[in-house]
Amino acid sequence: MLKSAFWGGIASGIMVGIGGTVYLSCENKVVGATLFSVALLVICLLGFYLYTGKIGLFIEKPDKLSAFALPVGLAGNAIGAGLTGFGAALVKPALVETAKKICDAKLEGGMLKGLVAAVFCGILMYAAVKTYGTKGTLVGIIFCIPTFILCGFEHSVADVYYFTVASLAKFDPMSIVFILVAVAGNTLGGWLLPVLTGLAKGKEQGNGAK
Repeated sequence: MLKSAFWGGIASGIMVGIGGTVYLSCENKVVGATLFSVALLVICLLGFYLYTGKIGLFIEKPDKLSAFALPVGLAGNAIGAGLTGFGAALVKPALVETAKKICDAKLEGGMLKGLVAAVFCGILMYAAVKTYGTKGTLVGIIFCIPTFILCGFEHSVADVYYFTVASLAKFDPMSIVFILVAVAGNTLGGWLLPVLTGLAKGKEQGNGAK
């Protein structure tokens, strides 16, 4: 499982990076955000490992092996997204300045704003992956991904990609802190809906017992 999490994590990071590349390449942000969905579509259909998709499912059925796989998969995600960022900047150098403007705005907004935005992204990521896993539909992915992008919510793996591209213009050490904050926010957001669902089911069962 750890091996598949790592290599599948790298594959997922590459797909997120490709999604980020098409987003940066589009002048029309609605079109770019919609096309970004290709990342999670491929990840889900091919069974790759994406931390922001797995963390919410983990809280539903936690186990020791999955707990070890999460950081391994996240490391793979970061490697894949980072490598794709360097490659995209090489192929399309114009993206560097675009990414820098986006990343400067992220850092200027502050860590608290980044944390809350990452929580909202985590909620939508869980919803997208869960609806695919339980209902077999891609509708959640097609709608949830553009929604979090157009709302300006923070996806930690995508942020690795954006900050990597931007670093070719100027590296800011605070970008690492921001990404870690985004990971924390994505984690909390990914846990929110399953925890609330569990509480609701528990209350319903309690009422039924009465």
